[in-house]
Amino acid sequence: MNEKRRDALRIATVLGLAITAGILKPTDVLAADWKSSGFDAKSLQEALAALGADKAAISTDIAVNGPDIAENGAVVPVSVSSNVPNTEFMAILVEKNPTPLSATMTLPAGTEANVSTRVKMGGTSNVHALVKANGKWLIASKEIKVTLGGCGG
Repeated sequence: MNEKRRDALRIATVLGLAITAGILKPTDVLAADWKSSGFDAKSLQEALAALGADKAAISTDIAVNGPDIAENGAVVPVSVSSNVPNTEFMAILVEKNPTPLSATMTLPAGTEANVSTRVKMGGTSNVHALVKANGKWLIASKEIKVTLGGCGG
């Protein structure tokens, strides 16, 4: 058995035991509340509407961090942080991508509202951080210039 299959089998075994023992619920592991509609959107407004955030307010309590200039649009590091109490959801949207919604994160209560990932960017675009906190939608933006496109560019 190759090493990757062995690792996958170990992980599956540990998760299965944790579910059986009641330590984890299947919904914790299997992302039962997955909603793909935002990822199907072809414009920023469609993605915001699909998430229910089409009336998000601009907030200075949210920060979008990333390079001013990305040399390779295929792997652009982006981080989002929120100083708003009770932040429960974060999303990263790349305005000019063919499908703007790049990532969503649901944050359990008490979690530090600071996430990092890498996104693919087809070209220079505004990157938006969308946050839901205390039942309100908030948004912040940063322009990132891309010298080599990553979405077929």
